[in-house]
Amino acid sequence: MAKIKVTQVRSQIKRPQDQKRTLEALGLRKIGQVVEHDATPNILGMVNKVKHLVSVEEA
Repeated sequence: MAKIKVTQVRSQIKRPQDQKRTLEALGLRKIGQVVEHDATPNILGMVNKVKHLVSVEEA
């Protein structure tokens, strides 16, 4: 299965609660933090929801 690296590039301050929870579910807490996930439909949906706060690259 394909892997993706998700990096938080913008702050979650002043964001709706659902976007904050999505970042937390992805395992992101700080700007610059990188996590690696399998490219499943669930993960890709979460990344799409906060695409303005993160950057994504294939691992």
